[in-house]
Amino acid sequence: MAATGGETSLTLDRGLTVLSLLARNADGLTAAELAEQLSIARAAVYRLLRTLEAHSLVARIGTRYILGFGVAELAGQLKPRLQATVLPILRRLSEQTNSTALLSVADGDQALILLTAEPPNSTMHLAMREGARHALTIGADGVAILAGRPESDEDTDDVREARRRGYAVSVGSIQEGAIGIAAPIRVSDWSTASLGVVQLGLKLVDDQVPRLVTEAAGTAATQLVGAAGPEAVSR
Repeated sequence: MAATGGETSLTLDRGLTVLSLLARNADGLTAAELAEQLSIARAAVYRLLRTLEAHSLVARIGTRYILGFGVAELAGQLKPRLQATVLPILRRLSEQTNSTALLSVADGDQALILLTAEPPNSTMHLAMREGARHALTIGADGVAILAGRPESDEDTDDVREARRRGYAVSVGSIQEGAIGIAAPIRVSDWSTASLGVVQLGLKLVDDQVPRLVTEAAGTAATQLVGAAGPEAVSR
């Protein structure tokens, strides 16, 4: 269990772990698979699942369990906070880089573009549609999210390189003739969001952009978790 200090609830921790496991497996998991992942008895897993079902956080399809609509309702309440916190950061980054800035979040194995900000003084720039999705393994925003997680045997070379540098770069992976730079928003050791920019071109022209992006992602993380900062959360 990861904790910020003091006592924690083992049952709650297991319930949250169930939600995390289901979020990473779009096809769902059986109670037996969850019991194996959690290293606890199947009877205990069923108690967790029944409780989560009662709150619409988990749904059942046959013998498999998936995330319920209650998770989406909770996430919907988070967007106003994200807008209030992150949108000013995106707007500043957009002006600094003369690029479209975006906040992307992980939704299962996909990256979802949640918020965007377009440069106010640019005569030509790329427009990114809020709500657009693509695989986490393509695009700087998705690769950055994966790079903000612990190492895995499934990591691609792009993810490993992004983890080493602290930011991801992609060229033409989502839109031809565009380059993306993104950094993970680190509020724990399991990144679920990234902040970045997209520009017209086939190579990075301004070498200050990665620094501006990583600084903006760090600012977003600090403001989202409060004065304690992401380091306290991951301890």
